[in-house]
Amino acid sequence: MIKKVLIMALALAAMLPALAQEPGQEQQERRYLMYGVMFYNLENLFDTINNNGVYDKEFSPEGARQWNGTKYWQKQHNMAYAISQMEVKGSPAEGPVIIGVSEIENITVLQDLVRQPEIKDRRYQIIHHDSPDPRGVDVAFLYNPRFFKVLNVTTQNINKYLDEPKRTRDQLTVTGMLAGEKVSLLINHWPSRLGGEEQSSFLREAAGRMARATIDSLLRDDPNQGIIFMGDLNDDPQNRSCYEALGARKEIKDCTEAGSVFNPWWNILGRGIGTLGYKGNWNLFDQIVFTEYFLRNYDSKDKPTLTYSRAEVLNRKFLRSNEGDRQGYPLRTYSAGIFLNGYSDHFPTMIYLVKEIK
Repeated sequence: MIKKVLIMALALAAMLPALAQEPGQEQQERRYLMYGVMFYNLENLFDTINNNGVYDKEFSPEGARQWNGTKYWQKQHNMAYAISQMEVKGSPAEGPVIIGVSEIENITVLQDLVRQPEIKDRRYQIIHHDSPDPRGVDVAFLYNPRFFKVLNVTTQNINKYLDEPKRTRDQLTVTGMLAGEKVSLLINHWPSRLGGEEQSSFLREAAGRMARATIDSLLRDDPNQGIIFMGDLNDDPQNRSCYEALGARKEIKDCTEAGSVFNPWWNILGRGIGTLGYKGNWNLFDQIVFTEYFLRNYDSKDKPTLTYSRAEVLNRKFLRSNEGDRQGYPLRTYSAGIFLNGYSDHFPTMIYLVKEIK
């Protein structure tokens, strides 16, 4: 009898700490949601109508590419399928909640894109701005309205930072609420390397200064926001436009000051992973960088605010060429004037942001 009472007393003593604990305290597993932010150069997503003279004739039925309705809708299907395959595990959405895009001709081609059956259920909304680019290509912003709420939209022009005016793509800046937090996103397509990398570098350096000035201006207006910059920069992370003008750093440890910018793609390119290739060499022009706001809880188990998790080049197998001297490179729409029915000459990129559910 004494032994039985002793056993019951010991069992009750073992239960007391759990009974004293608040309901659910430290017992519930930590839960997180993941949000994908993606950038994709859609490689000449043009309609079939020549409304821009000599520059647009190439993408018309009478042009060199014989760009007709059949090819146009195949391209639309391919791009929608590619976007549909970029799943984000742990996301409240089926795929990326935000997609920055470049090399699109107008808002109409984007309206056709988001209505494609592969992604129409996501109900992506469009923010587009007509730029003064001679070819008529623009940048734009797609977002899932269930998870991102737009507050403000502005554009910036590179000519303020040049001695002589240049007709090129404007920068598109969108501010909104993502997962209950204020986030500004800058979408870019910097001037090309036409004429040589060094000879044209000053143009991309000016674009980098424009982006840096925009980031500083946004932070002066509201220091308590996160800022994400993305685009086809026609430069790699170590080039002057990115490292010096934009000020995007290679290591997280160098991004502790307010407004400092981290570039995760520097180390990724160092591992031989890029978004476009030529003659055995990889470049990583399609970058998504961001301010230290998203690094404040990087080394902590607690993620009370949106926190950077990882970056990825989305070089999926179906997006790669399987033959010839471009094996392993992006499977593009045309090569040497031949229609390949591919996707783009760039791989898309994505960063993943995580936030704890309370």
